[in-house]
Amino acid sequence: MHTTWYLSGARLVTAHADIANAALVVENARIAAVGGAAAMTPPAHARALDVSKFILVPGFIDLQFNGGFGHDFTAQPETIWQVAQELPRHGVAAFLPTIITAPFEKIQRAQSVLQNGAPENFRGATPLGLHLEGPFLNPQKRGAHNVAYMRLPDASSVRDWTPQNFVRLVTLAPELDGAREVIRALCENGVVVSAGHSMATFEEAQRAFDAGIAYGTHLFNAMPPLDHRAPGLAGALLNDARVTVGIIPDGIHVHPALVDLALRQKTAAHLNVVTDAMAALGMTPGKYLLGDFTVQVDETSARLEDGRLAGSILNLRDALVNLMRFTRCALSDALATMTTTPARVLHLENERGDIALGYFADLVLLTADLRVAATMVQGQWAWYDAQELAL
Repeated sequence: MHTTWYLSGARLVTAHADIANAALVVENARIAAVGGAAAMTPPAHARALDVSKFILVPGFIDLQFNGGFGHDFTAQPETIWQVAQELPRHGVAAFLPTIITAPFEKIQRAQSVLQNGAPENFRGATPLGLHLEGPFLNPQKRGAHNVAYMRLPDASSVRDWTPQNFVRLVTLAPELDGAREVIRALCENGVVVSAGHSMATFEEAQRAFDAGIAYGTHLFNAMPPLDHRAPGLAGALLNDARVTVGIIPDGIHVHPALVDLALRQKTAAHLNVVTDAMAALGMTPGKYLLGDFTVQVDETSARLEDGRLAGSILNLRDALVNLMRFTRCALSDALATMTTTPARVLHLENERGDIALGYFADLVLLTADLRVAATMVQGQWAWYDAQELAL
């Protein structure tokens, strides 16, 4: 049973609003009222909470998340719900568990985990469906993926990849034979298709956008470098207003100056901050799995033995702070890249990513220095810092 909450006094910041002394009512997992505290009367049955020392923002959404807290989703899809319970400490209210290139059986196992639903008494971030990063990738840009499992795109193999079957986003290399047919089939199924791990030329990328690709996976990574005579996939993603791009602002995957350039070119409405985090998130340095590969993790990065980057150990709260530091953007713009923008990419903009009437009550309380004090997921407190907030 959900408690009805009346939260008052916070500075409310979203992609589109900045309200001092705000108030809102949360009832039955959704936002029942929102506005200025002076004009709002709390419901008689609501539990009142003074949050005047906090900044109230929408819950974060991560579209590329491979695992964390010691668990890798590709190796162990059964750990998705366990990891989801830990994500609210970083402000994450919803995410796409990401399965990298693997046998189809692994994808089916991950689909079954989501189909079976959350365990009893679960409180954590909501898995919105899977991000399948592979197997239709270009081996020349394999990154930390196992080439043995890569294959050419085949429309017959994606017939049951739908949001109803828990597939939301698919990354593929659009220059591969058969890719255009798969792009069209997935778009018809309601799946968002992304270009990534690709050697596509500028022209090949443009044709893929025309076919339905609407997203680019981790801009600048696992694609040819931007060249003034051969702009390639990176140039096409930056140049086309139809396409939203993911970016990893950890200061390692992409130089801060290029993060700034990407935000200026794409704007916050079409730049999506992701973590690409792997099993070592929240853990100490050491060796961890990413799919089939053992990854060496230090204090700042995750790499294969040959030095290739293998995901990150970034969390979305730190990504928010990094983006503001790299680009000097406003909090509202930084928030947009991990709230309204990913919600729109997934066609969920009418119920997630914002603090508005009727939306799911996915909320984060931030301290003045932007630390996460508490996270609410669908009307229930999923995590809070007892030193900052008494619940």
